[in-house]
Amino acid sequence: QVQLVESGGGLVQPGGSLRLSCAASGNILSIYDMRWYRQAPGKQRDLVAAIGSGGSTTYTDSVKGRFTISRDNAKNTVYLQLNSLKPEDTAVYYCNADLQRLGGMVFNTYWGQGTQVTVSS
Repeated sequence: QVQLVESGGGLVQPGGSLRLSCAASGNILSIYDMRWYRQAPGKQRDLVAAIGSGGSTTYTDSVKGRFTISRDNAKNTVYLQLNSLKPEDTAVYYCNADLQRLGGMVFNTYWGQGTQVTVSS
């Protein structure tokens, strides 16, 4: 069994910061790409940032320069540092990882349960 568990969400004022974490656990052989998505009420789930196993990163335009994705491969954990937060960043943030289970021949994509980020004064 594989689980991805997010933490670090909360209520923050505009201009504030948060750090989200997502830890993968279970019978994991390898983790490839890891990603953060977000979904605001009534909207689709959108990709925010992604990081490859070697550390290469991509960001959606609206968060470039404000958010930073990173990972600790020894801990099977991906992070998202959110700075200069705006009300429009309010959403449930989900992590996602492509990983190969022990004894498995292919990799599959797993999702966390989500963590709420609310930016409001």
